Amino acid sequence: MTAMPEVTFDDVRSAAALLDGLAHKTPVVTSRTVDARTGATVFFKCENLQRSGAFKFRGAYNALSRLDAAERKRGVLTFSSGNHAQATALAGSLLGIATTIVMPDDAPLVKQQATRGYGGTVITYDKAKEARETLGRRLAEERGLVVIPPYDHPHVIAGQGTAVKELIEEKGALDMLLVPCGGGGLLSGSAISARALSPKCRVIGVEPAAADDATRSFKTGTLHTVNNPDTIADGARTPSLGTLTFPLVREYVHDMVTVDDSKLLRAMFYLWERLKLIVEPTGALAAAALLEGAVEPRGLRIGVILSGGNADVLALAPYLARL
Repeated sequence: MTAMPEVTFDDVRSAAALLDGLAHKTPVVTSRTVDARTGATVFFKCENLQRSGAFKFRGAYNALSRLDAAERKRGVLTFSSGNHAQATALAGSLLGIATTIVMPDDAPLVKQQATRGYGGTVITYDKAKEARETLGRRLAEERGLVVIPPYDHPHVIAGQGTAVKELIEEKGALDMLLVPCGGGGLLSGSAISARALSPKCRVIGVEPAAADDATRSFKTGTLHTVNNPDTIADGARTPSLGTLTFPLVREYVHDMVTVDDSKLLRAMFYLWERLKLIVEPTGALAAAALLEGAVEPRGLRIGVILSGGNADVLALAPYLARL
């Protein structure tokens, strides 16, 4: 039997109150060109303009700020390909909490540098040889650190839900909400907010086709995993949904779709060129589902979460030349 969800909209409201004045209330961008192309009224929630460049700051700060004095003194460890790493390091610097971040050695250099710049201690590893969760939890035990995982944590999930709370409170009820999905923290929190504030809204999670574990899990009701998937969307290379996010996704999300990397890159560069929004590959997943035909948008009011903007421009430049 699936466990009952452990995060509620009250938790999202509490996170929003805590984050008020600390997290950016990110802009919502519209485009007549996109509306004409899709036949919909589209609202892009620009979490690429959030502090540390992604929605992750919301959940990381919410989680770290709720640690007690003894836990803060011990310090925090997390494992992340980049955006949660940066967010945790930044939140730690703001709160005076030492942070240790386990990152794959092939994580985008821009994300590694930013994490160190925010004051985090970065430990890299070879993802072909060791799982980040295993390494991270071993280091945390050895060093007495508090683990704040990137998505499977109630305060992280509640913090992520504040982005859609802002979107719907600003723009009103939606017919559809498209949300990128890696480990499901953003998707879970977003869906909780959507059900509370816009009950008729269909919430759809979007994954890379090469990392479709959450889609398979959602459709079968059985938790699926994927090992080091080959996708340009580095933020969605998570092995599976979590013990918290899996039941939340099953309870609150209406559907899951996937997009392959070629469509994802095409949508990402479209956002760069036409909307002047620098979004990283994972951050463009929801937009790719809209722009590349994975959903039927005509006549609908649609929210699209642009989840992050930490694009490694030099690494992505060769892909632009191939389009």
